[in-house]
Amino acid sequence: MAYENKSMSLDSPQRKLGRGKIEIKRIENTTNRQVTFCKRRNGLLKKAYELSVLCDAEVALIVFSNRGRLYEYANNSVKETIERYKKACAESTNTGSVSEASTQYYQQEAAKLRAQIGNLQNSSRHMMGESLSSMNMKDLKNLESKLEKGINRIRSKKNELLFAEIEYMQKRQEIDLHNNNQLLRAKIAENERSQQNINVMAGGGSYEIMQSQPYDSRNYFQVNALQPNHQYNSRQDPMALQLV
Repeated sequence: MAYENKSMSLDSPQRKLGRGKIEIKRIENTTNRQVTFCKRRNGLLKKAYELSVLCDAEVALIVFSNRGRLYEYANNSVKETIERYKKACAESTNTGSVSEASTQYYQQEAAKLRAQIGNLQNSSRHMMGESLSSMNMKDLKNLESKLEKGINRIRSKKNELLFAEIEYMQKRQEIDLHNNNQLLRAKIAENERSQQNINVMAGGGSYEIMQSQPYDSRNYFQVNALQPNHQYNSRQDPMALQLV
């Protein structure tokens, strides 16, 4: 019997444990509203303090009651935190506006570049004689005059380069001819010096041979003057003319 009473007491709704969900709305009872405000305010201040200490965060909490009473908490300074908040909001706003402006600017520039690329491609095709069906007589005449001017400039530049190349080749040929002439003159001069040395050596030897021959009292050379010295007659005058 006691067991049945115990089971009945456990199963009864009055014995259920746990907090039920509270509907979030304005508390109509003034006393209950004031009590709830005090409890939750203290809990909120405690949570702000714990957040600033545990996470090293800059926290500023401002609470006004329905009677206009101020409650605040800040780990640094409420005023400095508010100024920092305003600055951060301004920077985020400016960043958004700047990004939007830059996006619009780049979109416009991209559209301009696409248009320029399309015009250049059409002009290139027209220069090559393609896609001419969309051009009228005036456009064709303008294109023809542009092509003629371009061809004239190309021919002028080509002739200029040809003349410059011809002038360069002529100057180089003149330099090569001058160098060859200098080389030939040097060889001729060297050959002439060699020939002169040979002539001098040959002339000096014959003169020495002729002067080294003996002579008699009649002041003329003997007939055998060109013979070697060892064939002279030993009976002749031993005095002979010698060059010193």
